Amino acid sequence: MPTAMKLVVISGLSGSGKSVALKALEDAGYYCIDNLPADMLPAVVVDLRLIGCAELAISIDARSATSLSRLPNDLARLRGELDLKVIFLETKDDTLVKRFAETRRRHPMNTGERSMQECIREERNILAPIRTLAHHLDTSDLSANSLRAWIKEFCQLKNTAFTLLFQSFGFKHGVPLDVDLVFDVRCLPNPHYDPVLRTLTGRDAPVVDFLRNQPLAVAMLEDIRAYVAKWLPAYIADNRSYFTVALGCTGGQHRSVWFAETLAEHFRASQQVLVRHRELH
Repeated sequence: MPTAMKLVVISGLSGSGKSVALKALEDAGYYCIDNLPADMLPAVVVDLRLIGCAELAISIDARSATSLSRLPNDLARLRGELDLKVIFLETKDDTLVKRFAETRRRHPMNTGERSMQECIREERNILAPIRTLAHHLDTSDLSANSLRAWIKEFCQLKNTAFTLLFQSFGFKHGVPLDVDLVFDVRCLPNPHYDPVLRTLTGRDAPVVDFLRNQPLAVAMLEDIRAYVAKWLPAYIADNRSYFTVALGCTGGQHRSVWFAETLAEHFRASQQVLVRHRELH
């Protein structure tokens, strides 16, 4: 029986992009199953391993409400047997309402007597057991192309017990939903006000040089690095598989990008690290 099977379980709110994520993995060569009843997961994995399936992606949503209680134990057991990744797609309520209005779809929780907000709230409650086990991804401000790219990048990670993610964002576009720590770097000198730097990003050498020459920026960077380094072992000991540190500036183009890139480079020596720049997509 094959032992190196890769399994990606995708869940999340209706309208959050689960179909886009599953299609991205199908395009990458995964065998994909949409809306599998949660209690069928162990049997399906066994059957597909027997016939040599090496990469499997499964979507499980709130329509499996009656069988979701078993899922945490099933996932814990599967995590010890194969390369398992669990992804939960988050989206802001107002974005979900807008998406359903644009597509004129009926929400799966809608029995004809609930408002859209009530349906979303009920679905969040039903999916809570999965959410606590998963890597969270906020799709509120993501294009379909960006979501596909992030899903493919995440699923290429090695099968290790912990992944540390640094994410930059712009406060003017809202704080991401899928983060564990948030640091505000808006108090630092802003490259946006330099006409030469305005069109660049925190990945470009002139912006990097600008920020490296700002004593406040260097001091804050060291403080954040020290804080994460000090407390990360406690979060890992809490049996977390994923941990997201968000760095926010005004527009998410310069300062937050430089902080995310620089911190990621430092922690790569000891952790499996990912970097996301929400506003650069």
